[in-house]
Amino acid sequence: MTARSPARETTSDWLLPLTLIAAVTAWRLLIAAMVPVTQDEAYYFDWARSLAFGYFDHPPGVALLGIGTWLAPGSALAARLGAVAAGALTLVVLWRFYRACGLRRDSGLLLSLVLAAATLPGLIAGVITTPDTVLALCWALALHEGLAALQGRRQRWVTAGAAVGLGLLGKYTMVVIGPVFLWAIIATDPRALRTRWPYLGALAALLVFMPNILWNAYNDWLTMRFQFGHGFSTETGPLTLAADALPSAVGPMAYVKDASEPMALSQRLESVLSYFGTQLAFWGALLLPLLIALKRASGAGSRLARARAALRARIDARARSLLAAGTLFPLLFFGAVATVSQVEPNWSALYLATAAPLAAVALQPLRRWALVAAGINAALLTLYAVHAATAALPLPNAAERIMRETQGYRELAAYVATLDAPVFADRYPYAAMLNFHQPGLSVAQWPGITRPSEYGRGHLAPIPGLEQLRQSGFWLVAHKFSPPEIPGFRATRTQTAIACRAKPLQIFEGAVGTAAGGCEKPFLILSIYRYRAAADGNRPDSTDTARPRADHQTPLTRTAAGEPSDGGSTPAPPIDG
Repeated sequence: MTARSPARETTSDWLLPLTLIAAVTAWRLLIAAMVPVTQDEAYYFDWARSLAFGYFDHPPGVALLGIGTWLAPGSALAARLGAVAAGALTLVVLWRFYRACGLRRDSGLLLSLVLAAATLPGLIAGVITTPDTVLALCWALALHEGLAALQGRRQRWVTAGAAVGLGLLGKYTMVVIGPVFLWAIIATDPRALRTRWPYLGALAALLVFMPNILWNAYNDWLTMRFQFGHGFSTETGPLTLAADALPSAVGPMAYVKDASEPMALSQRLESVLSYFGTQLAFWGALLLPLLIALKRASGAGSRLARARAALRARIDARARSLLAAGTLFPLLFFGAVATVSQVEPNWSALYLATAAPLAAVALQPLRRWALVAAGINAALLTLYAVHAATAALPLPNAAERIMRETQGYRELAAYVATLDAPVFADRYPYAAMLNFHQPGLSVAQWPGITRPSEYGRGHLAPIPGLEQLRQSGFWLVAHKFSPPEIPGFRATRTQTAIACRAKPLQIFEGAVGTAAGGCEKPFLILSIYRYRAAADGNRPDSTDTARPRADHQTPLTRTAAGEPSDGGSTPAPPIDG
């Protein structure tokens, strides 16, 4: 066997990783074009129509990813181009970071990249647009620069700090990298704390993040108060929004934020177990070879010693400290939060970026099985994407979240665009989906029915004045099975929208049961209410064929099969999708 020349070896060191990244990116583009836009994505894409330094729910980074909507409004692929590009850059940065850790093509570099891309969050990150997409890229950048600083170029703490600031503009959980860096500095380069560089890095992070701080200060600390209350289940005081000028819904269907109560011991235990179980589930099929590798390494003292020796031989000592800190601290921190509040699983998915090279070293003896498991993860997600586009698989209702989030909204938006008065929604996801599929609609969210959102600020969709609404009335697209009570207005007409598997969206006059749509569990069932000023409440609409009684409270799901709950159930012509 002839030895490879140094030039050829160098070429293969970058050619194979870039080929892998290109293949993953091509797969992500295919999935991005195939899967319909989800509800939270549509919400973030709506932000891109009104760029700012902050929003009700998050800082501004995710809005920038959605500027592809400017190219082709209503196109899922165009809207997701920012996420695909950010996902590709994340893999490029992780490749350079893993190489700086000491890994090479024959010692786990490619496997590290495969693991980073083939966990379930890794597969989704470059397709579905969320604040975590921005966070993942900036987290990788910060790790790359932080490692360079730990390896002797301390001035790189400044660029690491800038990356942290950018990450904070994407999602506030970027803040947990601060303790990660401190842990790594104390373990490997404590003298750096006597120099100016780590502190200049902190200053750089603050300066880059400053636009969002100033935006929050000008807007009553809106985003920070909301996120702190959301993350730690605490009350942060009332949030003042432009939509407060409209009469808030009252009665039993009005939105009331649950008072924060301490979790019982059983709830704490359930929360923690669920949290750590989900973190393991993120690995998907990769979990099996990983557990086998860990069992082998712990099965005998000599095997454990060999595993430690392999880790020391393949990964730089300073990189090991950073990888350990980046893996353990997010897991433990959010595990602690899970004892006092419900933690969303994706909050700590950051640990996967630093866990991947550690797992790659452990999986070297099982690398073929690891590659097979990575392929299984990709194949299963591809199959689910095909189902999301076609509804072809006979999945149980519990697994149909993607269908319930996406099906029927394009047709519903086309129908809503024909209505004769301003349109509101009771929940922000409905407003977002209608606005995405019909950008000219400008559907806003009526206050006091469900939790507030960016739509309450009036920047995404202008909120008509109360006098205008008294004259014109309005329509409300709602999940509620009877019209919410809104002071000064009365519901004069009810319609029901139902979308079933393999059927066009159907619009029924009146409130009807789910069986009227021809399926037991429709993907979409929403009510469309026509409201008029109370003084005009007794005047029927010219096209009103089924005005419900004022005391109508029968849920649609409780009506007799195929029978209307009040009035007729004659459907309007189906809307072809």
